[in-house]
Amino acid sequence: MSVEKKAMLGHKVRRYRQEQNLSQTEMAEMLEISPSYLNLIEHNQRPVTVPLLFRLGQVFPIDLREFAQDDAAALAAGLREVLSDPLFEGLKVREQEIREVAEISPTATQAVMNLYKAYVDMREDTHALVQRLADPNKPQGLDTQSFPIEEVRDFQQSQSNHFPELETAAEALWQDAGLRREDLYQGLTGHLQSVYGIGAKVMPVDIMGETLRRYDFHRKRVLLSEMLSTPGRNFQLAVQLALAAHGELLDRMVDKAKLSSPDAEKLCRIGLAGYFAGAVLMAYDDFLTSAKELRYDLEILQNRFGVSFEQVCHRLTTLQRKGARGVPFFFIRIDHAGNISKRLSGAGIHFARFGGACPRWVIHDAFDGPGNIHTQQACMPDGSAFLSVARTVDPILGGHRGRRPRLAVAVGCDMSQAKHLVYGDAMDPKGKRGATDVGVSCRVCERLDCSQRAHPPLNHRLRLDENVRRIAPFAIAPN
Repeated sequence: MSVEKKAMLGHKVRRYRQEQNLSQTEMAEMLEISPSYLNLIEHNQRPVTVPLLFRLGQVFPIDLREFAQDDAAALAAGLREVLSDPLFEGLKVREQEIREVAEISPTATQAVMNLYKAYVDMREDTHALVQRLADPNKPQGLDTQSFPIEEVRDFQQSQSNHFPELETAAEALWQDAGLRREDLYQGLTGHLQSVYGIGAKVMPVDIMGETLRRYDFHRKRVLLSEMLSTPGRNFQLAVQLALAAHGELLDRMVDKAKLSSPDAEKLCRIGLAGYFAGAVLMAYDDFLTSAKELRYDLEILQNRFGVSFEQVCHRLTTLQRKGARGVPFFFIRIDHAGNISKRLSGAGIHFARFGGACPRWVIHDAFDGPGNIHTQQACMPDGSAFLSVARTVDPILGGHRGRRPRLAVAVGCDMSQAKHLVYGDAMDPKGKRGATDVGVSCRVCERLDCSQRAHPPLNHRLRLDENVRRIAPFAIAPN
């Protein structure tokens, strides 16, 4: 999003001043403004202008792009979603209050969200336990793994899903191993064998089963399923290289993340190894140059780099190197039931943390036309607009009787960036012609006229009349 759209940054200025142990008078003098003007800025009664933002960057060691990001908006969205739970039905929390809490106390807001997530997990585990006691012959798994996943996602988000150390390591691999894009598999296997003494072998599916990669410690070889496509095999080889060559680097990065549990640490390490693999398959400078030249045509990028569609989409979210940034993208992956299995809230979009995606979103349409590109100009309730590009994921084949998970992914950007994408040519970035009204999730969406709503919105009651039946499943009473 533009700096102008995110200029009300008083809470961040005040917090940074307090962290530096500066008085308003001292900071105002350093910024060459009056203390009274700084006071107005800190109380969001005046915007942080572009010249003042640049002055902040000159005086203090801050990243202007990161400082200009409206972190409070994401926290407010999460808190708003928490308060939509029926548990808080009697509360009348105004939007302004939610925003003020997120701005003034971001750490406390995050703590509330973590506490609510723990409550949701406990509630679901209790429900599963009750079902198990009611029917001992029916096994029920307790879902205790979701919170570590959320914690790792939050860590990735805090880093804008960009890890310079891994990018540098991936670029060094291309030089050290003499890799070539047209023969990447042989280059990766040869480097694993010659440098680390690790062999690679493709194994039949009747031996591997549903396992795609397994490292045989006894024989020092990585076993790959024959059901993996070439991009999949290259990716798994690169993951093994990350573990073999950069284990200490991964450990340092995980330690720096300060995660709360061993499970979260393991998940983070796996995710960082996967990041390295993506950086190897699509080297930063080469990929960014191609992306800009092709105007982010996903299918051409997929073929040029010999990778999968999902790998291309995921890589687009990582192009945030200082001095060489790409368009900021968000990324999401869902199954046919709408469950979110991956999400990265880049480009300023907010996803539901506790539930599925809005049914109006184009990603659901991808299942109706597998393999086809689907685009959409989505307008959010807060007035922001995003270009979304969605398609089904190429499945990992499992034979005639094998299960084929049905997944779809979507990437997108703020409509102000749509001019850089080939998919934005037919859209009107400044208007709503052809746009679709989309929300974050039903409980926090204020669109009272939505016919696809599954739940009433926060702080609204149902309007019940047995003599009237509408298209929508229920009517909402206005406040």
